[in-house]
Amino acid sequence: MRKMMSVTTGAMVTLLTASTAVGLLSVSLDTPTVNAAKTKKLKLWVDTSTKPTYVQAVKDFEKANPSIKVTIKYTSSTDALKNLQKDPSAAADVFMFPHDQIGSLASQGLIYQNTKYAKSLKSTQISNAMKGATYKGKVYGYPYGIESQVLYYNKTQLGNDDIKSWTSLTSKGKVGTNLASAGANYIFSPLFYTAGDTLYGANGEKAKGTNIDNKKGVSVLKWMKAQKDNPGVVQASTNTLSLLQSGKISATLSGPWSYNDYKKALGDNLGIAPYPTVDLGSGEKQMQAFLGVKLFGVKQDTKQPLAAMKLAKYLSSDKVQELGFKNSHYIPSSKKVQASQDIQNDALAKAVVDMSKKGYSTPMPKSPAMANFWTSADALFNDTYKGKISDSQMLPKLTTLVKNASKSVK
Repeated sequence: MRKMMSVTTGAMVTLLTASTAVGLLSVSLDTPTVNAAKTKKLKLWVDTSTKPTYVQAVKDFEKANPSIKVTIKYTSSTDALKNLQKDPSAAADVFMFPHDQIGSLASQGLIYQNTKYAKSLKSTQISNAMKGATYKGKVYGYPYGIESQVLYYNKTQLGNDDIKSWTSLTSKGKVGTNLASAGANYIFSPLFYTAGDTLYGANGEKAKGTNIDNKKGVSVLKWMKAQKDNPGVVQASTNTLSLLQSGKISATLSGPWSYNDYKKALGDNLGIAPYPTVDLGSGEKQMQAFLGVKLFGVKQDTKQPLAAMKLAKYLSSDKVQELGFKNSHYIPSSKKVQASQDIQNDALAKAVVDMSKKGYSTPMPKSPAMANFWTSADALFNDTYKGKISDSQMLPKLTTLVKNASKSVK
């Protein structure tokens, strides 16, 4: 830590202790002046696809903060944890990352706590986004977007009433799903939330907080098993797009990442809506999905924490989220931007915003132990759908899944 800093005010030079210097630096960052003592250099990691958004955002930020210089590097936000683990000293001061990595980043001491802007973010971002930005009661992330799976459908084959429930959806049309193959875990695990169970505790943070080995969990597996004999359910995986385009299926469940392909396939006939309700044996309930929260973070060993936090906060601002929607079509996490006409008039954005509400989706668990869940869940779901697991085997299989999924991972 630097023992002292110098600040020039006219001809007078005052020596400050490190603690006083931090307070003065905070003020100077909020009200930048031409008398800034030294340029603060920051490195920023963003996804390549978001280049138009962040080139402009950084330009605007530097104009408002002439004492801070930002260098942009392009990488994959999903690799943030891996890249920080590899060499924290070479990592960016501010970086994009998906919220399900926040538990590992925090527990490994790789991310700087948001000590300055947590309160203001809580007032501007939707509650589920802030849940994704928080780990063990501390805010680490700066939300800038959200994503959730939605229902894509062919409007020439299905009407508004047909898509309200899974029963009507599969009786009036055919839904392409991947219950028999890899990836079933991501799409169908949230059914445990629909049933009333939890994964990794109420906040998705407890390694031993999964309680799906009960009657509610069994009801989910029985529903999966029944879909094999449902004529309105078609196994679909890598061939989903061709099945949708040919009319062999009339709907599927996927996220914003599939929008461009489905729009190209169906054109104006593409419909987008929140998930339908589903009956797991105790009446119709809202079918849930995982919510993904897009975050910026500050690395733990940044040499400029105040400047880095200020940049991260700016990149989660309404102005930049509006720019991101316009240029990169990612869905904002800001309450104000979500309520704008641009969002409400966009079918995909509106459906994702609806799905981001409580009861429609739950933020994907943040516990590092979630890494143990995926493979075991896929195998169980696939075998259940294929009829390889009897009703009497379901509870013991769920108990085994919970045991495997509960092993601690740092």
